[in-house]
Amino acid sequence: MSMQLPARLLTALLLLAPLAGQAADGPAAPLSAETMWKIQRIGEPALSPDGKQAVYAVTAYDDEKDKGEADLFLVSTAGGQSRRLTSMPGNDSEPAWSPDGRWIAFVAKRGEDKESQLYVIPTDGGEATRVGDVPTGVSAPKWFPDSQRIAFISRVWPDLPDWQNARQRMEEREKSKVKAQSWNRPPVTRWDHWIDDRQAHVFSIPLGGGAPTAITLGSGQELSREETSRNTFDISPDGQEVAFTADIDPTGVDANYDVFVVPATGGKSRDLTLDNVADDVGPKYSPDGRWLLYTRQTIKRFYADSHQAWLIDRNSDARRRLATDWDRSLEGFIWAPDSKSLYAAIDDAATNRVYHFDITSGRQAAVTTSSSFSGLAIAGKPAILVGIRQSFREPPTLVRIATRDGQVTKLSDLNDALLAGVAFGDVESVNYQGAGGDDIQMWVIYPPGFDPAKKYPLYLLMHGGPFLGVQDAWTFRWNAQVFAGWGYVVTWHNFHGSSGFGRSFTDSIDPDGITKPYQDTIKAAEWLASRPWIDHERMVAGGGSYGGFLAATLLGRPHPFKALVAHAAVYNDFTQYGSDYGAGKRRFFEAWERPEEFARYSPHSYAANFTTPTLVLHGQLDQRVPLNQGIELFNTLQNRGVESRLVYFPDENHWILKRQNSLYWYGEVRDWLEHYAPAGGH
Repeated sequence: MSMQLPARLLTALLLLAPLAGQAADGPAAPLSAETMWKIQRIGEPALSPDGKQAVYAVTAYDDEKDKGEADLFLVSTAGGQSRRLTSMPGNDSEPAWSPDGRWIAFVAKRGEDKESQLYVIPTDGGEATRVGDVPTGVSAPKWFPDSQRIAFISRVWPDLPDWQNARQRMEEREKSKVKAQSWNRPPVTRWDHWIDDRQAHVFSIPLGGGAPTAITLGSGQELSREETSRNTFDISPDGQEVAFTADIDPTGVDANYDVFVVPATGGKSRDLTLDNVADDVGPKYSPDGRWLLYTRQTIKRFYADSHQAWLIDRNSDARRRLATDWDRSLEGFIWAPDSKSLYAAIDDAATNRVYHFDITSGRQAAVTTSSSFSGLAIAGKPAILVGIRQSFREPPTLVRIATRDGQVTKLSDLNDALLAGVAFGDVESVNYQGAGGDDIQMWVIYPPGFDPAKKYPLYLLMHGGPFLGVQDAWTFRWNAQVFAGWGYVVTWHNFHGSSGFGRSFTDSIDPDGITKPYQDTIKAAEWLASRPWIDHERMVAGGGSYGGFLAATLLGRPHPFKALVAHAAVYNDFTQYGSDYGAGKRRFFEAWERPEEFARYSPHSYAANFTTPTLVLHGQLDQRVPLNQGIELFNTLQNRGVESRLVYFPDENHWILKRQNSLYWYGEVRDWLEHYAPAGGH
């Protein structure tokens, strides 16, 4: 393997030539991985209080540094050219507009900063200045209503009396020759990093700087050690109270998140949702201060259970559920400025649509239809709604959305010149009958210039999760347009267990996570093989995470595919207990309680049937599906005499996130597909 790496790496480096710029001046060309990595990536916007301007982060990837750097941009919501607001090296992120409209707070690591710090910049021009000096770093800034204080999250040691002690401990640990850590309870890891002994808490700091004031540190609860986003806390409109979510399980293995409130000056917290045994998260105050909104799940230990929207009347403490008759997962809400309604981008039948919810009647109505939306923000009178639009044919783009009819005005054009030289394949949504005769939705992405009179090879993709739906949305990690550009018909089916099709459909694969998704995959292959434009002798399949699990499942069962791709694949459910969520209690039973039944749901149990050539890809830093899973799968294939290849990334996690590594990954996948299902013959 080590002998082969330099040749592949050299190939990847040679592919870095500016092909996209040339394509823009000549005939349109299919989307390549190289062109895809030239696309500037747009972050979620924040709106000025009057709704007239939006600020958003833009990440561009540097060829030589092999990493991205993010700057902040301003744009009028009426349309026009974006203006760069920051330009320092590094990543400027999480912008937040002050209520008086004078400042934008953001998070960055600049100069001598060892951890991310809080910065503010005047909206009318000028230089950014750092607010305070927090040795443990900051995230998730939010303004208090007076525009004089900013709240943020920092992970701190609760036993230390002040920030200087925290700085000293960090320096001591950095210099120490002993790097050992110890735990008495989980969580231990998260995605690609180890979780130390600090707690996550909310603090406030004056705009002019000074020592931060603890808000939740003495509350008796801590925020999640695994997620420190803005969705985990909110500030009341009068600035007197903070709502936050915390796990009340003392063991670390049976999570139950509740919504708490605490005085903004600190003190003991009060649990508002103790009645529910499952998770209550995402508190958001209404602008008029009357309501506290949060989302609730009711099935304990089922992380994909539908979220319900609940309202608490802060005057009477009365609670009620919103949209009780609608079978979709409701989360990611934003309040309309008049406090009478809500907006959210909802996972709805393979499209993330913007919906409007009336809080009095509970009625909902779709605002958008096609394309997928996220990152919503609203402000002003009349209210101006902006968000991120994307599809299989459009990378994330900042847009304004008309609340009345869903008409969209494009606000960002940073990638237009680049994409003018790209020929995208057409996209179609189809339905076929899957397991039990149920309708299964599937996306079909055709090669550019598709001719139905010709025969094409098939690359059938299997999504991760498993409780995630494949939406009409862009992805940089498994880009279907790149695969289609190689000459393949590419499909992505929403098998049983996928989100966006109602709770019963999502929950239909518990506890048996194999049978229905496997049957849906075989039925998809049969439906596709019957199309006159598919060459059934050139069909391949692949997936990552749970999709890799499905690839490993196909290995042990009858299927029509000439080769498989298994990225970050769960292969052995017994050893998957070593993952970053392995300590959590399972919903139905543990492996040691019913080992024979548990083994039925694990791909490794069927290794005696493995015969299909398989490309195995895995990252060293992956804690969601640890590296041993990929090595176990590869070694088993080799032991069985099955043609296989292991591609190992020592500096990647569950995903391939670095530019050079990603190009290498796409090259390996393309070589594998071409060997077993060549696209050149169509």
